[in-house]
Amino acid sequence: MASWTGLRKGGPPPPRHRPACLVQRNENLQGRTPVPASATNAEDPLVPTRHDLDTLSRQLNRPVRDVVEIPARCVCGNPLVAATAPRLGNGIPFPTTFYLTHPVLTAAASRLEAAGLMVEMTGRLAADAELAAAYRRAHEQYIAARTAIGARAGTGPVPEIDGISAGGMPTRVKCLHVLVGHALAAGPGVNPLGDEALAALAPWWTPEVCRCDGAWDQLAPVPRKDLSRHVKHLAQD
Repeated sequence: MASWTGLRKGGPPPPRHRPACLVQRNENLQGRTPVPASATNAEDPLVPTRHDLDTLSRQLNRPVRDVVEIPARCVCGNPLVAATAPRLGNGIPFPTTFYLTHPVLTAAASRLEAAGLMVEMTGRLAADAELAAAYRRAHEQYIAARTAIGARAGTGPVPEIDGISAGGMPTRVKCLHVLVGHALAAGPGVNPLGDEALAALAPWWTPEVCRCDGAWDQLAPVPRKDLSRHVKHLAQD
């Protein structure tokens, strides 16, 4: 079972990670070639390039859809999180604004879920009023950020998900992928349980080291056919 010892209230704070949206490159690239500078938008690293969109599609093994921004990147420049419009191009509401895409991160978050971290966090929310209040503020920030993303995407209001954030916020934890994606996109100090989950990923991923080599097939054809059961199901409802 994975351990998250020291993450409870009173333990050491989670390690600081790089500010959201900031593209950083350093020597800890695990022997791989950094993403060329031309692959990211030099004027605004938030704005996805064609290379970013192709990388996201390979990471997810499906065509990426309605990506508005890249709010968090690996030290090498590859996307970690995609900010998605609150209404997809086919009209379906999409509440998960900050979608965790990097395969190493998604696999690590799944390990923590299997180890019971979500249950432990939900229990603490019921017992710790201060934590619950901070988590509610994270919920409110998530909704505000989604509204801003929607404005930039030009989607307008999405009443179907009005007041709904993601990941179980504000009263429980039901998806660590959502909380980690939010923590990476918003930066430290916004989502307390997202920060804790991010710190608990340290055995598999840390923000200072690139883990992209071998994480997905970077030479594979870009997926063009969307086989997502989630999208099909929503489209049929």
